[in-house]
Amino acid sequence: MLLREFVHFDNKHTEPQDDSRYISQNDISVLKQSDLRKTRLTLKMLGDIRRASEAHDKEYQEELGLVRKMYAAPPPEAAPQ
Repeated sequence: MLLREFVHFDNKHTEPQDDSRYISQNDISVLKQSDLRKTRLTLKMLGDIRRASEAHDKEYQEELGLVRKMYAAPPPEAAPQ
């Protein structure tokens, strides 16, 4: 898990904002050493995982667009001679 999945910095705010993808009340996955069985994933858990994955992919595409813009070749008229 990435830290940015727990803490979200918005472009307009300099303070960290709560990210709606992680809900701490739903995190009951504390395991003990004596636990031998695997936890079962419910449909709700799978949906939460899917939504988190989609949000991560969307953030990645936005960052990729920014990187492409940052490292794009300058237009021919603005190129130094």
